[in-house]
Amino acid sequence: MVFSIGIIIFFLILSLVLGIMARRGKDMNLEQWSVGGRGFGTLFIFLLMAGEIYTTNAFLGTSGWMYGKGGAAFYNITMLNFIIAYWLTPKIWSYGKKHQLLSQSDFFTKAYNSKGLGILVAVVGLIALIPYLVIQLKGLGIIVSEASYGAIDPKLTIWLGTIAMIVYVMISGIHGSAWTAVIKDFLILGVVLFLGIYLPIHYYGGIQPMWEAIEAAKPGFLSLPEKGFSASWYISTIMLTSLGFYMWPHTFVAVYAAKSGNALRKNAIMLPIYALFILFVLFSGAAAILQTPGLTGGNVDLALFKISTQTFNPVIVGFIGAAGLLTAIVPGSLILMSAATLFAKNIYKVVKPDATDKQIGMIARYMVPVFALIALYNTFSGGAAITLLFLMGYGLVTQFAPAIVCHFMKKNPLTKQGVFAGITAGVIIVGWQAVTGATMSSLFPSFPPAIQDINIGFIALGVNVIVSLVVSIVTQKGVTVITNPVEKVS
Repeated sequence: MVFSIGIIIFFLILSLVLGIMARRGKDMNLEQWSVGGRGFGTLFIFLLMAGEIYTTNAFLGTSGWMYGKGGAAFYNITMLNFIIAYWLTPKIWSYGKKHQLLSQSDFFTKAYNSKGLGILVAVVGLIALIPYLVIQLKGLGIIVSEASYGAIDPKLTIWLGTIAMIVYVMISGIHGSAWTAVIKDFLILGVVLFLGIYLPIHYYGGIQPMWEAIEAAKPGFLSLPEKGFSASWYISTIMLTSLGFYMWPHTFVAVYAAKSGNALRKNAIMLPIYALFILFVLFSGAAAILQTPGLTGGNVDLALFKISTQTFNPVIVGFIGAAGLLTAIVPGSLILMSAATLFAKNIYKVVKPDATDKQIGMIARYMVPVFALIALYNTFSGGAAITLLFLMGYGLVTQFAPAIVCHFMKKNPLTKQGVFAGITAGVIIVGWQAVTGATMSSLFPSFPPAIQDINIGFIALGVNVIVSLVVSIVTQKGVTVITNPVEKVS
């Protein structure tokens, strides 16, 4: 136990030191702080984007879904988002560099010449980001508590991890996240590979014998059911998460940080290989199904750590816990920075248009601890509303996708009024579903399962597109449509 705690503390201190040192030799103005001076090459962009693949959700949620849901958990293995990224992210980067954009909201404000639209995107982005940060903090507490055999209080871990993030984000901004991601990605890769290979061999004699044993004990568990998490749910969820992957405000900002469009293309080529290692997280969760039975409800997220603590000595468990710690800190720091930039650049700046760039930069830094405290409050209060907000997170941010894609068409069919109406309609549907718990099956009980099981976030996206087009057609009367020439991307 002492060894596991020591290893976890070591990596926490190492991440803090690296995060602070990342500032060296840089004039930390707002552009340098938020998007790294647009100078990150393929490696750092890869590490930042990989941080979104391996969050605490990958450690706890993905293995827990495998343990509790079976075959439905394989929706986590999706490559469509990287195909989209190969085409889309270089265009976003080029537009961002040309117009010196620093946030996702900046993109909408400039592309559609609408401060109101920029504010809407900023508010929706913040609503999605805060619960996402809460999940990282809750996951951080669970991971370290389990890896320390209950010796470290989850609240203490959450405080320490949050303080580390606040310190290096305020000092180094995105540079701190990038340098911390270096140790995080090497560590997580080793841990994931080790667990995904060792556990099936140790308990079952291999991966195939593991699937055979699970199928024998729980027939059909590894397949998609005919109702509920069926094929239509699976396909619509993959589509939703693929379209939404780069729509998260902190991931969008990471695109601006690239040195060139070519760095982003290389990133889109390499990331699918890295994402495939999620399979080994699924293998770990599957190994726990028969070895640590009886986990129900939210406890299914403990499957990976329950089987790890009963299998390995404290040294190995310590490294597993350290990897989990970093899966919270790296994306958490990016979320904090993006939330602070959104508020300072796209809400405060609108209220105080005479504020200088230096003042906006200071406001952004000062908002980092504010948003951290808001997230801490909701983490410890455990309110159900936050959980509901997180569940609709992907549904919310994916509402930005149609407007971004259409902007890069030779002739954009959408107006700012259409985009505003479409996003608002989609967000209302997602929010209403999260609050009421309504499903397609409860709304349309006579419909076939193939329709009832469609992810309602995907339905909201469809409504968004229709409303955007209809309102745009109406508002385009008498308005000159601005065409978007294809921009050269280096």
